[in-house]
Amino acid sequence: MGTMEPTARESSAQTLSATAQSLINWDLAASTAARLAPAGPGLDQPAISEAVDSLRRLADVSVDHVHEITGLEAARDLRDSSVLVVDRASWAKANTQSFAVMLKPAMEKMLENRQGTLSPGAASVSGAITGSQLGAVLAFLSSKVLGQYDPFAALAEGSTAPPAGRLLLVAPNIVAVERELNVTPEDFRLWVCLHEQTHRVQFAAAPWLRHHMLEQIDELSVHLLGNVDSLMERATAAARSLKDRTVTGNTPGRGAILDLLQDPEEKAAISHLTAVMSLLEGHANVVMDAVDASIIPSVKTIRQRFSDRGKDRGVIEKFIRSLLGLDAKMRQYSDGARFVRAVVDAAGMEGFNRVWESADHLPTEPEIHDAKLWLERMGL
Repeated sequence: MGTMEPTARESSAQTLSATAQSLINWDLAASTAARLAPAGPGLDQPAISEAVDSLRRLADVSVDHVHEITGLEAARDLRDSSVLVVDRASWAKANTQSFAVMLKPAMEKMLENRQGTLSPGAASVSGAITGSQLGAVLAFLSSKVLGQYDPFAALAEGSTAPPAGRLLLVAPNIVAVERELNVTPEDFRLWVCLHEQTHRVQFAAAPWLRHHMLEQIDELSVHLLGNVDSLMERATAAARSLKDRTVTGNTPGRGAILDLLQDPEEKAAISHLTAVMSLLEGHANVVMDAVDASIIPSVKTIRQRFSDRGKDRGVIEKFIRSLLGLDAKMRQYSDGARFVRAVVDAAGMEGFNRVWESADHLPTEPEIHDAKLWLERMGL
């Protein structure tokens, strides 16, 4: 049988999808990040092999601890996702793949709204600029991230990731921080793995969570990309505001990028995502802090030195962290951890685990700051 020709509608949809994907040159973003990423700690090949083997082993060991602490059955046998020990360039490339998944629907909707006013050629030029800018951001972040659970990897075109995603442990950064803090490598690596494996367990315990987060990210992205002209005006205003606050020593509440949000629907979307991310990060922090010296002998030293680590950052790094909202992310860890501890104190871990049953059980941003509100809503 001959191959059927695509219909006009199918052809138009394919063109739209291709143009949308070209709005950000993802390959250029990945290569730019790899080129600009700061050099990692000096390690010879035996040391690299030891670090990789150690992280793989401790990632596996940490799952049993997560299971014991959380009581989540999803932690008993994690086979729907993978654990990868990566370098900075590989971490950046993995994130370009995830961003492509998250932003594709929003970019397609933006092009539909513009009704063909953006030609494929113009999209390609714009994509090269945006790709190089994104690559520079990823290069900066690639030296800061210790680990990351990526639930969206399996949805990328041509992805070979397991159905539920992958956990990335960034070996050079983990080694760099353990050296900086002068702590026992074995202990620090297990401590990090506990946090990151908890994220993996969260998505396994709540398989609906990935789709829910994609919906929320899509909604927020559509708002941001739907009015590009307004977005550019607000970006300029946010940049001025960031400059003023940097000069005066004040810092933005959530990061200058989030100052772009003005519409009530935009604010509602970011409020929900903030609450979800606070929950996920706070829960992971509670798990990693639940271990004692019988599991990680030097855990008290690690906690203290890691907590003090951010106090000596330079002016430039503080500026970039403020711009990207990374300090806001740190507040998510503490806000979310307080919520989790308050719920567990009142209702036990079993009561807290109701949060993984459905999207309706996720806390709102006000509930993150007042756990009693969530407990009352849940009848606990």
